[in-house]
Amino acid sequence: MTPPPDNTAAVSTRAILAGEGSGGGTLPDWAPYAAFAGALAFCAAALAALGWLTIALMLAFGCLVAIVAIYAWSRPVEGSRRAKDRAITMAIVAAFGIAMAPLISLLYEVVKRGVAGLSWEFFTSDARGAITGGGAAHAIVGTLVITACAVVISVPIGLMAAIYMNEYGRGPLRRALTFFVDVMTGIPSIVAGLFAYALFELFLGPGIQMGIMGSLALSVLMIPIVIRSAEEVLKIVPNHLREASYALGTPKWKTITKVVLPTSFAGLVTGVMLATARIIGETAPLLVTTGVVSSLNANPFQGRMQNLAVYAYNEYR
Repeated sequence: MTPPPDNTAAVSTRAILAGEGSGGGTLPDWAPYAAFAGALAFCAAALAALGWLTIALMLAFGCLVAIVAIYAWSRPVEGSRRAKDRAITMAIVAAFGIAMAPLISLLYEVVKRGVAGLSWEFFTSDARGAITGGGAAHAIVGTLVITACAVVISVPIGLMAAIYMNEYGRGPLRRALTFFVDVMTGIPSIVAGLFAYALFELFLGPGIQMGIMGSLALSVLMIPIVIRSAEEVLKIVPNHLREASYALGTPKWKTITKVVLPTSFAGLVTGVMLATARIIGETAPLLVTTGVVSSLNANPFQGRMQNLAVYAYNEYR
């Protein structure tokens, strides 16, 4: 009678590949949290004893100690393979936490210091005639009007340029357009403001400042971002959709409007939103083009217009 095969070696190999190692056990689910909490407590005590206790140092050294602690705890219980996995996971989570810490701290400070100054008057009145206090309605309205005009100028130009470069452009002209778009992406914002000011000064004389000038300056910054994002979105539209449309006898312009653009609509909207977020906080070009004013003005073609970024800069100064 043939004896049964000895599967001990195979079982041992599977255990090693599964990460059980020599221990074969498993740490409890709360082990990473306990390691991190213990590491923070240890680092806080050590830094306090040395007189170096700060939140930044406590988090930095706490993350390093937590990585070492979870590895040392996991290795005899779960084996080397699983211990390395836990250490790397802890390092990734710690890196994400360290990256988010400045943002969370900034938001906390803004809310803590700014919530006391918020009132109904702040959102509904301007600063005309106010010695202290006053509202920011003129800056809020100005920001919305200037940004909306910039979007109206930039989006059609950016989308049409992206469609040409992706669907029609070939040869030297496309390479030239790509080069100029790359150059425009790196233009400093103050240069865009000076360009808009010089352009309007040629026709309307020196000293002119209007909301539409700020919109034009912001559109110079926004157009290359819209072009680049739209071009990348249009590239990922599957070619078989275009080919199926052409096979049905559909002309190219209708294929673009009925197939390509609807398919990429979500990505195009995302690109426009990112470009809008890029320009809405600009200060330097608007200092040159729209000026500073304390009264409400909703007409971008007449008089100075305030912006929230310029308003914050002027109040801080």
